[in-house]
Amino acid sequence: MHAPPTDVAALPPQQSGAPAPTAGRPSADSPGAGAGPAWWMWATASGLFLLYMLLSLRTHERLLSHSFDLAIFEQAVRSYAEGHLPVSEVKGPDFPVLGDHFSPVLALLAPLYWLWPSARTLLVAQAALVAASVLPLAQWARRALGSTAALVLALCYGLSWGIANGVGFDFHEWAFAVPLLMCALAALGEGRLRAAACWALPLVLVKEDMGLTVAVIGLLIAWRGGGEGGAHALRALRGNWRGTWRGNWRERRLGIAVAAVGLVWTLLAVLVVLPALSPSGSYFYASFLGGSTGGSGGGAGGGLGEVLRKATIGLVTPETKVTTLMLVLAPTLFLALRSPLILVAVPTLVWRGVSDYTAHWGTGYHYSLTLMPIVFAAFVDALGRRGTTGAGLRRYLAGAAGVCALLLPVYSLAQVAYPETWRADPRIAVAHRVMALIPDGATVQASDGLVPHLSDRTSVSLYGWPASRPDPEWIVVDTRVPQDRRWPLSVMDESLALAGARARGYREVAQEDGFVLLSRT
Repeated sequence: MHAPPTDVAALPPQQSGAPAPTAGRPSADSPGAGAGPAWWMWATASGLFLLYMLLSLRTHERLLSHSFDLAIFEQAVRSYAEGHLPVSEVKGPDFPVLGDHFSPVLALLAPLYWLWPSARTLLVAQAALVAASVLPLAQWARRALGSTAALVLALCYGLSWGIANGVGFDFHEWAFAVPLLMCALAALGEGRLRAAACWALPLVLVKEDMGLTVAVIGLLIAWRGGGEGGAHALRALRGNWRGTWRGNWRERRLGIAVAAVGLVWTLLAVLVVLPALSPSGSYFYASFLGGSTGGSGGGAGGGLGEVLRKATIGLVTPETKVTTLMLVLAPTLFLALRSPLILVAVPTLVWRGVSDYTAHWGTGYHYSLTLMPIVFAAFVDALGRRGTTGAGLRRYLAGAAGVCALLLPVYSLAQVAYPETWRADPRIAVAHRVMALIPDGATVQASDGLVPHLSDRTSVSLYGWPASRPDPEWIVVDTRVPQDRRWPLSVMDESLALAGARARGYREVAQEDGFVLLSRT
């Protein structure tokens, strides 16, 4: 990523809110020890990277990745690699991806895609981006709380359920937001306000909703610059009130500017840019916030009354929303609520709460990926503010580790320990043998799990999806997908659709182990 370099030199603990080290050279386990990442930080990040990569790649190899979203993002990156604006055949014929979500940051993956044109490139990149976010958290925690605490917090964060579900379900542009958020929040927690601003601003290129997150970070920078930060308190105690006022004003102005950029950019993206680029001439996801979503959500119409309901009682009903909120905060033993950094999570929690799309309410998929950096940064900040040391710190760390261990088997990362994850399935080889019969560059409709395996060399869309390109040259279908993973067609609908394709002149090229390949040529 093209991002500003991290600040190597740490502020004195008095300026960062951390406890002051004892006289003399600090020990390896004392707060404030060291400036750059220690070897164990690199080892932790590397281990997590391997774990994330194994989970993602093995899920993909087992035909369990999806057209929505892995293939969509690969088609976007492939477009950038080919030198044109991103389009996705999965979303519709030549559908402009920048009219769906504004995520130009995906262009950074184009050079990697030149070297390895595959959906696996995106999965490996996501694993690296998320694992890298452990480093700023561990550095900050070591300076504030000591090395042992930093190691425990890094592992709890890296193995948290929100991270697990994010890396376990395809690829998403939010992977870029995770290290940027952690770097920005670590800098903000330590009082490095300019660094926090520099890390936060690129978030507007990740996705249109991240501008609101940037706005909150900007407001926190302005508040911290207004005198909450320890550095300004020290200057005031020394009697340098003029320097304090000037410094405060500069930092207030910086924070206000960052907040304005985030807010204005979100409004511009949602109201102008996305509608201008979208084939529908509107921002599609606004429908999730105010009305029916075609049956996928629970919209009950618009009106002021509905808006008020969603902004109040609708944020905590149905109970799924409360459960999700509890699980978001549980890894920090709810101590994250004692840090102002938790306010950065408010925009994400609010838009998920008011959405009519039920998947936004729960803990599934990738929707909590960007919340984990925020709650763990708030956890470190809260521990530092309380001056928690000794037995108290050990109790908090043990509690956080216990929650992490309790939730770990429930979510995606636990799959690497299941024997069936590594068991060889002969049908996988059959699937690739059948798909190999499709020539490069052909137009194809395929089952959901097969689409990501064809998106690097064909123009592929989802079989049975109404927006897919009609009358493709090839159709390839896995007729033995279990019912709980079938989408968008049921067994009966799929059977009728295949019979209809044969009646329209498609000939059967291959049928083996449940895989059916039809050709129009």
